[in-house]
Amino acid sequence: MAYETPVATTAPDAPRDGAPGPGAAARRTKRPGSGHRLGPTDRLAVIAMVVVPTVLVIGLVWLPAVASVVLSFTSWNGIGPLEADDWIGLENYRNVTTNYPPFWPAVQNNLLWLAFTFLVPTLLGILLAVLLDKELKGSRIYQTALYLPVVLSLALVGFIWQLIYSRDQGLLNEVLGTQVDWYGDQSVNIWAVLVASAWRHTGYIMLIYLAGLKGVDGSLREAAAMDGSGEVSTFFRVVLPVMRPINLVVLVIVVIESLRAFDIVWVVNRGTNGLELIATLVTQNVVGEASRIGFGSALATFMLIISSVFIALYLRVVMKEER
Repeated sequence: MAYETPVATTAPDAPRDGAPGPGAAARRTKRPGSGHRLGPTDRLAVIAMVVVPTVLVIGLVWLPAVASVVLSFTSWNGIGPLEADDWIGLENYRNVTTNYPPFWPAVQNNLLWLAFTFLVPTLLGILLAVLLDKELKGSRIYQTALYLPVVLSLALVGFIWQLIYSRDQGLLNEVLGTQVDWYGDQSVNIWAVLVASAWRHTGYIMLIYLAGLKGVDGSLREAAAMDGSGEVSTFFRVVLPVMRPINLVVLVIVVIESLRAFDIVWVVNRGTNGLELIATLVTQNVVGEASRIGFGSALATFMLIISSVFIALYLRVVMKEER
């Protein structure tokens, strides 16, 4: 008589050797809020990383900006407390635009600075970035040499170019055989300063575009080449549109640089004799011999408004692209 050996059946979720089965593990649910929590030290580090930069930005940027706007409605000279008689409304703004002769030449020079910086060092920086992106022999040396002026302050750049522009012993007059006072002649000094500023600014623009070119997908260029597009056509029709965020950043940088231009013209002749800029007028009125804090604050407010317009446009475009 044959007996069938009973086959033991085990439920899929039955534990073996006291260990929970896979079904039991699958049935486990994670309790809300049971994730990893930061310890006290980590919390303090996060709070410090948020609070410290916020306090610095508010204390060093926003509060001085708001204070400048408020003081622009006063005739306060910086001595003694601000009294009720010091509030003069919009009189400073009327005086700036109608009764202050250096203002409009300064605006003209700032616009000229903007146009020149956008056309010369920006385009030259793009050209240099394209050439260096081709991995030429010794490109690292070229990058270092072209970027080296960027680490120098504009004040030092002014001194360096003063040796080139000197009327009696300058290199430029020696080469040209002339006796031109490049920094002193009102008809040419603004152009001389612009060339010196462009020498420093070109390397900065070059580095930004070089980083942008390194991030462009190579398949885009290959596809354009397969369609029969040349290098120049590929750059303007494919590569440059892809780097639109870089173009916006450079545009904002050019605008801000044209407004905050100060160091080099102050070193040359303290922003006078044809080198008037809005920033130098602010300095002359705020820390000059006849301190006029309110009047200088009105000039600074003009700079704040102009730069804020361009920054707002930039942020609008960036946020629109992110959405």
